[in-house]
Amino acid sequence: MRLVLMGPPGAGKGTQAARLADRLGVPAVSTGDIFRRNVSEGTELGREAQRYMDAGDYVPDEVTNSMVRARLAEDDASPGFLLDGYPRTVAQVTELDGMLTDLGHELDAVVVLAVDTEELVARLVKRAETEGRSDDTEDVVRRRQEVYGEQTAPLIDVYRDRGLLVEVDGMGDVDVVTKRLGDALADLQG
Repeated sequence: MRLVLMGPPGAGKGTQAARLADRLGVPAVSTGDIFRRNVSEGTELGREAQRYMDAGDYVPDEVTNSMVRARLAEDDASPGFLLDGYPRTVAQVTELDGMLTDLGHELDAVVVLAVDTEELVARLVKRAETEGRSDDTEDVVRRRQEVYGEQTAPLIDVYRDRGLLVEVDGMGDVDVVTKRLGDALADLQG
């Protein structure tokens, strides 16, 4: 399967992406992980990405698009993949469409984790405390929610109009959400 997993920051996409990718036998492609790896390694891309992430803004499309294009062209992504954190803008949807056309693929579904904003803020602030993440102050977390609402939430309508959208309740225990996702995808595979 070729999937996109969407939802606001803190919705549990990373956790669920890893579980789903394992279940489906496809790689989870997370732009967030790629950015954080580059930041921790001190690469030029990492330093550039860190400035945007610290402000709660998205890393520019040209940087993100290049990384995703290269990753989807790798052999292990040929039979399928799960994109986590991409696309985030309408322009990236168009870019992803082009990548998939070039590779001879198309998306099977776009899964959206629906969650409560205040719950997300609490989750991310708690995660910042336990993991020591400098990019998760409450102000930055709230800014990320605003950016998601402005730039990424419109993608839900784009994919709904294409008949690809699957909405899943992302609130509650991790295992319960995983089961909901599995059930939703089982319905797709019919």
